[in-house]
Amino acid sequence: MGIRRLCVYCGSSNGAIDDYAAGAEALAALLVQRQIGLVYGGASRGTMGVIADAVLRAGGEVTGVMPKSLNRRELIHTGLTELHVVDSMHERKALMAELSDGFVALPGGFGTLEEIIEILTWGQLRFHSKPCGILNVANYYAGLLQFLDHAVDQGFIRSEHRRALIIDADPAALLSRFDNYLAPTIRKWQD
Repeated sequence: MGIRRLCVYCGSSNGAIDDYAAGAEALAALLVQRQIGLVYGGASRGTMGVIADAVLRAGGEVTGVMPKSLNRRELIHTGLTELHVVDSMHERKALMAELSDGFVALPGGFGTLEEIIEILTWGQLRFHSKPCGILNVANYYAGLLQFLDHAVDQGFIRSEHRRALIIDADPAALLSRFDNYLAPTIRKWQD
């Protein structure tokens, strides 16, 4: 089984340095190479557009999920393999989770941060058992990771829940760690 579709949370901006777009392109190339479909927020701009365009150029599949209300502010990507236009942000996040076998955050803003933390929380609450990770391009998430460690030290996050967030700067290493995360689950299903 493994990862057939990966949900990627990322920004509607390109950020301050070219490394962020390069990280999105590197992950896109790996997804196509491994025949993993991309599920993302459906926008054509920022690192969202970069990763979608890179997957599509390489012949991969891209599924976008966009709420109607953002259609006025964000440009919906019109060249996707599949596009779902939904009524709300809540519906968007639920559908993205349903369509995906795992979740990765690239550098992004409030929306990206909220989405990866929410899906990680859903895993903690056992609403799903899918891997969650951060592609830590240019050490973008250093401050967040320091905060999460502080929250563990202060007794607000259990260490096993903190360890559930898979972090790597290399997309191939990150996806390999996802495969290792899934291996015990797959063995359990086969038994």
